[in-house]
Amino acid sequence: MRTISQRELRNGSAAVMDAVEAGETFRVTRNGVEVAELRPLPAEVFTLVTQLKRALAGLPTGSYLKMRAEADAFFRDDDRLDG
Repeated sequence: MRTISQRELRNGSAAVMDAVEAGETFRVTRNGVEVAELRPLPAEVFTLVTQLKRALAGLPTGSYLKMRAEADAFFRDDDRLDG
């Protein structure tokens, strides 16, 4: 992580932003005191709904009620935590 002054940021903002875009992080000082950190944004964590729908499109669909009936038929009452 590099430390740069407010003046360096102002005078070389394009180069600093290029470096940030490439993954570099900067601490910015004003009058010798660190006042800010300039860093790349984290990679997007959440998948867009359309991407998720596209990814799930090929999976088989099923009925919750049918699945529940099959599970109820398979497990005995003494297998249940709530009963």
